[in-house]
Amino acid sequence: MGIFRSLRSVNYRIWAVGALVSNIGTWMQRTAQDWLVLTQLTPHNASAVGIVMALQFGPQLLLLPWTGFAADHYDKRKLLIVTQGVMGVLALMLGVFTLTGIVQLWHVYVFAFLSGCASAFDAPVRQIFVADLVGEADLSNAIALNSTSFNMARMIGPAVAGVTIASVGTGWAFLLNGASFFAVLASLFLLRVSGLHTSLRALRTKGSLTEGLRYVWARPDLMAILVMLFLIGTFGMNFPIFISTMAVTVFHADARGYGLLTSTLAIGTIAGALLAAGRERPHFKSLLYGALVFGVGCTMAAIAPNYWLFAGALVIIGVGALTFSNTTNSLMQLTTEPAMRGRVIALRVGVALGGTPIGAPIVGWVADHLGPRWALAVGAASGILAAGVAVYTMTRKLDRPKKI
Repeated sequence: MGIFRSLRSVNYRIWAVGALVSNIGTWMQRTAQDWLVLTQLTPHNASAVGIVMALQFGPQLLLLPWTGFAADHYDKRKLLIVTQGVMGVLALMLGVFTLTGIVQLWHVYVFAFLSGCASAFDAPVRQIFVADLVGEADLSNAIALNSTSFNMARMIGPAVAGVTIASVGTGWAFLLNGASFFAVLASLFLLRVSGLHTSLRALRTKGSLTEGLRYVWARPDLMAILVMLFLIGTFGMNFPIFISTMAVTVFHADARGYGLLTSTLAIGTIAGALLAAGRERPHFKSLLYGALVFGVGCTMAAIAPNYWLFAGALVIIGVGALTFSNTTNSLMQLTTEPAMRGRVIALRVGVALGGTPIGAPIVGWVADHLGPRWALAVGAASGILAAGVAVYTMTRKLDRPKKI
C-alpha cells in the first residue's frame, strides 16, 4: 500500500509539516541544553546532565494518572494547542535568560521540570491524535511516519544547534525552538475539523483514573512490553549523556562535532522508522530484533576506538531504538480499545520516559566515575535483558494479543 500512504490525508499532511518544523526546534533545544549544562554551567559534569533529564522526563511518571485521563476525556486538538503553547513560551523564556547572561544551573533545572510537566500531558495525546488524523486503517503507518519526521528533525536539529551555538551562542537555539512552536500551532488551527476521525470519548466514571492500570495488568502481552520499555527507557535511552560525554571527554569534540554525532544517531532512527512504515502490521518478534540490535549497537559504541567508528555505531543504535520504540507504540495502540487508548499510551510514555529519573543519574554517575564507555555498557545490558524478556514472552506464548 506504500510507505507514505498516510500522506493521502489532507489533515495528516497539514499536521506533518507543522510537527516537522517544531521537532527540529525541539532537537535544537535538547542539544543546546545539554551543551549549556555540560560545558558552560558545570565543569563537564555528566551527573548534572542526568539530573536535567530526570527533571524533564520525571513528570511523565509523576503525572501519569492525570495525563492518560486527559488524553481519553478531553478534546485532543484543543489540549495540544495548550500544551504546545506552554512549551513554546518556556523555550523563549530560557532563551532570554541565557542571552542576558543571568542563567544558572538551577534555572535550567526549573525550566526542564516545567517543560516536562507540559510534555507529560502533550505526549500521550499527541501519539493517539494520529488516529483522528488518518483513521484505524493507516494508524500503524502514520505512527511510523511520525517517527520518521521526529528523527529527520533529530538529524537536522542538533547539527543546526551546533552551528548556532558556535556562531551566535546557546541562547539563540532556545529562541529558535520557541519560534518553531508557531508552526505546529498553526497546523492545529488549519486542520479540517470535520475531516477528523474522532472516536467516542471515555465516560467519566469513578475509578477511571486507575482503569488503565487494571486493563494493562490483565494483558500479559502489554505487561511484557512495559517491562522491556522500562529496561531500555531507564538505562538505555540516555543518549544526551552517552553522546555528550563521549564527544567531550573521549574524542574532545567541539559543539559542531557534538551536534554531528547526535545527527548521526538520527540516520539510524530514520532508517528504523521507514522500515516500520513499510510493514503492514507490527509483530512482537520485531521487539526482540529491535532490543538485540540496540544492545549490540551500544556494545560497539562502547568499544569504538575513534570518533567516526563511534558515529557508525550510533547509526546501528538508532535502527534498533526506533524498531523497538515504533513497535511498542503500534502494538499497544492497535491492540487496545479506542476508549482506553489514551490511558494505555500514557502508561507507555510514563514507563518509557518516567524511568529516566532513576536511570539518568545512575548512568551519569557511571560516566563520571568509571568513564563514558562503561555508561554505554549499561545501555548495552538493558537491550540484552529486554531481548531476554521478549524471548520468555514468546516461548510462553504470552505475546498473543486479544485483538489486532
